[in-house]
Parts: sequence; structure tokens; C-alpha cells
Amino acid sequence: MKQLVLPIKDSNILADVQDTLLHNFKAGRRNYTIFQVGKATLLRVSDVLRLKQSDVFEENGLLREHAFIKDKKTGKQNTLYLRPVNNDLLMYQQWLKKMHLEGTTEWLFPSTTRPTKHIDERQFYNIMHEVGELLDINYLGTHTMRKTGAYRVYVQSNYNIGLVMSLLNHSSEAMTLKYLGLDQTSREQMLNKIDFG
Repeated sequence: MKQLVLPIKDSNILADVQDTLLHNFKAGRRNYTIFQVGKATLLRVSDVLRLKQSDVFEENGLLREHAFIKDKKTGKQNTLYLRPVNNDLLMYQQWLKKMHLEGTTEWLFPSTTRPTKHIDERQFYNIMHEVGELLDINYLGTHTMRKTGAYRVYVQSNYNIGLVMSLLNHSSEAMTLKYLGLDQTSREQMLNKIDFG
């Protein structure tokens, strides 16, 4: 049976997930930064994990404003705006230095056991599963960060479905609404906020 993965809609739950990622694992700073980058860029987990240090940092160590990658699934070029995660990436860069991983591996998110390789999707799934177990949340998975980022953009952009479709590279509103986890309850909550006169 396929696991149901949903966006985190509650800000308190989101804070708990982020805190758990950061503090309950040996490589907590890495795990937390993966989640933050995935949430802010709306990349698929496969593309987040394949980011290289050179995609994000200049040769002199300064943080880039944009990263230019090719999506693994679609093969399309993608421009990532990194400003929303500047602070997270700078703190992560310090962690990489402390762990002697800056410049010793090409990967932004290296495996701690095999730094010449990046953390793989299975490892990150296991991390998210453990967070779910610790917090008693049954809908976390590797796409949680992308779905959560999309949901936050949707709500905070005043329900701009076109923007979210574009960021997710979806071809239909129906696909995007389903991806956002907008079930009957969510729709009713939104309708309760409408003044029908």
C-alpha cells in the first residue's frame, strides 16, 4: 500500500518537524537544511539531494542568489531562487566546515558514512519516517517538504493556483489542487472565510 504523503498545514506541527530534524539526528543540520531547501525551492527530493556545493556556493564560498539545475524527472532547466533559505544555507556551510566536508566532497548533502556520495532518497525517507514516528504523524515522507512549500505559497499568495502550478511545473489546476491535499474539509474551511454577502 502506498503511503499517503500530505503537506504540513499547521505551523506548530511544522515547527516540531523542523526541530526534530535538527536536534534528533547526528547529521541534524544536514537533514534540517535538506527540508528547508526542498520547502523553499519546491524541488523534488531527488533534485534536492543531487545539488552540488558548486550549485549553491561560489568558489570563494559566497552564497549564490540563484542555482541553475536540470530537473531529473522532467529534464527541464530550472532556476532556483535561494534567498528564502540564505540563513539556513550559511549555517549549513558552517556545519560542513566543522564536519570537514566543505570542499572535500562535491555534494551539498553528502552521506555521513560515504561522503563521496550524496544522501539517497531511501536514507531521507527513513529520516522522515523516524520524525513521523517520534511525533506520531503518519503522513510524512520525502515529498512532504515540496508539498508543504507549495501549500504555504498557495495560502500566503492569496490562493494563487497559477503561481503554484508554475513553481511545481504542473500542467493542470486539478493536479496541483490534489498535490496540495485540498480535500473537502480544506475546501470547506476556505469557503468559511468567504463573505458571500
